[in-house]
Amino acid sequence: MSFILKPVDVVESISREDFKKNYLNKRKPLIIKGLTKDWPAREKWSTDYFKQIAGDIEVKLVDNSKADPKKIINASIASMKFGDYLDLIKREPTQLRIFFFNLFKHRPELVQDIKVPKELMGGFIESMPAMFFGGSNAFTFLHYDIDLPHLFHTHFGGRKHIILFDYKWKKRLYCVPNTTYALEDYDVSNPDFEKFPALKGVEGYEVFLEHGDTLFMPTGMWHWMKYIDGSFSLSLRAWDRSITRKMASVWSLFMHGALDSAIKIVFRERYAIWREKLAVKIAEKELRNNRPRKSVI
Repeated sequence: MSFILKPVDVVESISREDFKKNYLNKRKPLIIKGLTKDWPAREKWSTDYFKQIAGDIEVKLVDNSKADPKKIINASIASMKFGDYLDLIKREPTQLRIFFFNLFKHRPELVQDIKVPKELMGGFIESMPAMFFGGSNAFTFLHYDIDLPHLFHTHFGGRKHIILFDYKWKKRLYCVPNTTYALEDYDVSNPDFEKFPALKGVEGYEVFLEHGDTLFMPTGMWHWMKYIDGSFSLSLRAWDRSITRKMASVWSLFMHGALDSAIKIVFRERYAIWREKLAVKIAEKELRNNRPRKSVI
């Protein structure tokens, strides 16, 4: 038994007008199969190629473990040469992954291999192209991005399983207070509704990305991702045009970043235990209300 999930719309290409009217303005996800058809990266990028041009770079690694309450979220657990890591994910399943890696900083020529889709919208943060690498069995915890950007997430070299939820389900998803992530005690791909009853009836989307596919995720969308194959992704980020959304981004960075980190340093495990219990209480109260709230962040 799982959530109530439906597929995401899929197009080969889309006009700016259609994209804005039916997806950007409606905050609705979309898979664009042909967005990368004229990107050199689509044919050029591979684990072997990255090993050749950047294999000596030392990279920090994270895994599927529950976050340590004493540390920042996504704190690294190990490091290794990038080339050795790429060999690992190509060779065998592993939980190890690389989170938010700006490979372009080390190899700026890679920017020539992609095309920012400015024909669809503006506001792209071109200084922050982020890459994510993972072995088969690696997954990211359920969260939404702290700075609230729109995301164009393109996958390369294999398959990726993604589950999405609209922001309105935040409380029912057991969002941990003062953070942008959910309790890590349930399996998003197979939730235990007896232990976490607020999850039952939550609606979302299910996506399976293949090489070259691009997933548009609107601002504030919750996402959980699992690497089916050892592979990698590129995320291009764009600000929403509205001033209120930009203000919400700044507030989120302060509230869920700086302030939460400061409290965590002082109170450590006590704070973690308190807010996880509060997440359960909030979710159960929202379930009793029997409706998702259209909150604004």
